[in-house]
Amino acid sequence: MNILDSVVLGIVEGLTEFLPVSSTGHLTIAEKLLGLQIDDDSVTAYTAVIQMGAIAAVFVYFFRDIVGIIGGWFRGLAKPEYRGSIEHRMGWYAIVGTIPIGIVGFVAKDVVSGPLRSLWWVAAGLLAWSAVMVLAERTARQDRAERQLTLTDAIVIGLVQCVALVPGVSRSGATISTGLIRGLDRVTATRLSFFLSIPALTGAGLYELKDVHGISAGPVVIGTLVSFVVAYAAIAWLLRFVAGNSIAKFVPYRIGLGVLLVVLLGLGVMQPT
Repeated sequence: MNILDSVVLGIVEGLTEFLPVSSTGHLTIAEKLLGLQIDDDSVTAYTAVIQMGAIAAVFVYFFRDIVGIIGGWFRGLAKPEYRGSIEHRMGWYAIVGTIPIGIVGFVAKDVVSGPLRSLWWVAAGLLAWSAVMVLAERTARQDRAERQLTLTDAIVIGLVQCVALVPGVSRSGATISTGLIRGLDRVTATRLSFFLSIPALTGAGLYELKDVHGISAGPVVIGTLVSFVVAYAAIAWLLRFVAGNSIAKFVPYRIGLGVLLVVLLGLGVMQPT
């Protein structure tokens, strides 16, 4: 992997990590187009590591919120009167909501980095979850804001987040859609998606860091920095967008890309791995 490859992959990661279009799916496609071996362990690890740049963007963008959540969580542990605050509860929601994907991701690691690293799975994920996103918008009540979040919301959304281990589904697409189905407004569902991403993607990146043995430090650092800059801009844009727009507006793009992949794979123009 050279510097140009790392810049391209950093841009792709930053643009797609928090949009409901699947960053893993887009990175898999980009890696294939760049001539990289997409089912190679070091390439899979590189994909997870540069996500750390996107997570750093979440930390910076939501710095005050995160500090408030951490402080509120610790205050609630020490003093019962703080346990009803949204900051204390959000701390628990982020922890509890991350447990399912932590367990499933660890147990199914070989499947995720092996058989699922196929463009057929990317196409299937893009197409199948598009139907869920449309259903979520059609059934969305959007009558609950952030202060109405419950532990059940965190558990259900955390469980569905595991589906995003299938490339093409999209972690943000899975979590935001589930939040809408449970009656959350789009901004609340999106913010919760961001907060759930922090422990999940940080843990994945740190775990995979040991496997980036075939790639020099330069491309790793550059890819991570580029993903940080692009992801920060994407976060700011997405929060403004979801305030007044349906996430189903991403569906035509998802379906178009999924169908294109099926055609190219079926004709043998592209190979699945």
